Amino acid sequence: MAFRAWICKSAAWIGAALIATLVWPAACRGGVGPENVLLVVNPRSEASLTVANHYQALREIPAENVLYLEWDPLQTTTEIATFRERILSPVVEAVLARRLQIDCVAYSADFPWGVRLEDDIRAFVRDHPELLPDRPEHEARGGSGEAKDDPLARWPKPLTPVGSINGLTYLYLPVLAAAPPVYMNLRENQYMRRATPEQDGVPSLGFRSTLRFGPNGEVWGPDRDWPQARGVDPQAVESRRRYLLSMVLGVPENEKNRGNTLPEILSYLRRSAKADATFPPGTVYYVRNDDIRSKTRHSAFPEAVEQLERLGIRGEIVFGVMPKEKSDCQGVMMGTAQFRWSESGSEIRPGALCDHLTSLGGVMHRNAGQTPLSEFLRYGAAAASGTVTEPFAIQEKFPLAMLHVHYARGCTAAEAFYQSVYGPYQLLIVGDPLCRPWANVPRVTLDGLAGPIVAGELRLRAAAHFPRPGLPDPLGGGEVLAFEYYLDGEMRNRCRPGEECVLNTAAWGDGRHELRVVAEEKGLIATRGSLVLELVFRNRDKEIEVRTESPDRVAFGENIAVEARAPGAMALILRHNGRILDRCVGAAGRLTAATQKLGRGPVSLQVVALGRSGPASNVYSALLRFEIE
Repeated sequence: MAFRAWICKSAAWIGAALIATLVWPAACRGGVGPENVLLVVNPRSEASLTVANHYQALREIPAENVLYLEWDPLQTTTEIATFRERILSPVVEAVLARRLQIDCVAYSADFPWGVRLEDDIRAFVRDHPELLPDRPEHEARGGSGEAKDDPLARWPKPLTPVGSINGLTYLYLPVLAAAPPVYMNLRENQYMRRATPEQDGVPSLGFRSTLRFGPNGEVWGPDRDWPQARGVDPQAVESRRRYLLSMVLGVPENEKNRGNTLPEILSYLRRSAKADATFPPGTVYYVRNDDIRSKTRHSAFPEAVEQLERLGIRGEIVFGVMPKEKSDCQGVMMGTAQFRWSESGSEIRPGALCDHLTSLGGVMHRNAGQTPLSEFLRYGAAAASGTVTEPFAIQEKFPLAMLHVHYARGCTAAEAFYQSVYGPYQLLIVGDPLCRPWANVPRVTLDGLAGPIVAGELRLRAAAHFPRPGLPDPLGGGEVLAFEYYLDGEMRNRCRPGEECVLNTAAWGDGRHELRVVAEEKGLIATRGSLVLELVFRNRDKEIEVRTESPDRVAFGENIAVEARAPGAMALILRHNGRILDRCVGAAGRLTAATQKLGRGPVSLQVVALGRSGPASNVYSALLRFEIE
């Protein structure tokens, strides 16, 4: 009882203490779109660079939302202190630098999928010995020679000491605070939706990182009257939980991992991107058998099937190990240790979410035993999940059956997974976080632009229409709540429908800029749709001339060469997603980029001429687009 009480108390204290040290600007957004994703890339890995290049192009991730973190590609697991210092802290710093418009962290390939937590646990037990009972004498020494006075011997056995990279990123506040009783708490995720009085009226919810969650899933945020939060103090310390959605795009198969080949990863990411807003006619299959791995989740299957049918989507409970001879698998939930999907005779449709409850589904070491989550992805699933160590078949560690209901209501894959699992610290989720086959995506138009070359003050007015009426209130509604205006990846304004957005282009340097207008749907799901335009600002009659010496298609291993000239410039830089690849002093010069630093696939480079009077005096070239083969 003392240990449970400490968890509750420390969760509140940690949330309050960390939030107080951070600057959290007000945000009214809801739902997740490409402009809200931080794409994290390992520049030491060709696979990571290549997966990121393709995903950025498929999803139109802004160049400003790409973060490069070096990591040894063959180091597939790591210690918690190393993860905190070298991965999580830089990620959170990048989120804060982008003024909290980031809601989701997408790790490209070749980062550690598993994080060992023993050091945090030992430190906690040493600091709080009174909160944990002594281990029984007959368990004082196990077969492995575990000493009785080892702090790990007193730790609750079901809370196994390995976490996933995405689960610990999602629970970033207690992880940064080195508080394992909080981030390993199997009820810590209060974004998890469930049918309780405290969550009345909020059955599914589009995510944003600035939402605060209470101890029973109550939610608070700006721009909305949350009915289930009435009568509860949103400023209380126990009501300040915050999260960051996170998924891994792919785990490459190599000498250490049993993941997917690079062509397989690119294939399922392409399939999932094409599945958006297609409202597929397939079936979600819930598979039953007598294995404990299956029986753990049986009780929730009928309710999920009923909820899917209310949405006009077929759900079916079948018996066996896998769905057999089914050509329309739009979702699969199974419980088994071993399977070969090729023997099912079934087809996984684009956009499908699949998982199987078993001990080692997310353990990606070669020869780890049992079937890994990558088997679903190999056959085209948009996303799949599994635990990174022995979970003891505890239901709270796995997605519940409502995963597919949240997805069918229009949530993204990342939102659907995290609304369905109580304790996500061990759950490795791999695939496309933005996939949303049942989203009612608004189509945006814009008035106020005479053409792509602009100057002075722009007066813009956006409009949008929805292809479908949408879900009934409070989930949807088929109407626009607001429009957001982003310039070069940063949100500059938010306007109600019919309102005018004023943008003074003279505040930025001449040359190429990206304008992104995003429509957000009314309702809890808050589906987003965007219009992305390339504009040329011309206020100071400054120009930059760029000539590429390389063809549009470049062989991997060769260099890309660019000649640039910008009268009056102090220096020229060649950049990719904010990374400076080369530079020269003066107003003219030759710049090069090694393709080994870029990876394969579609790549966009840009030359920037640095002015003498700050950023507004810079000049930006058009994008230089290459396909690296």
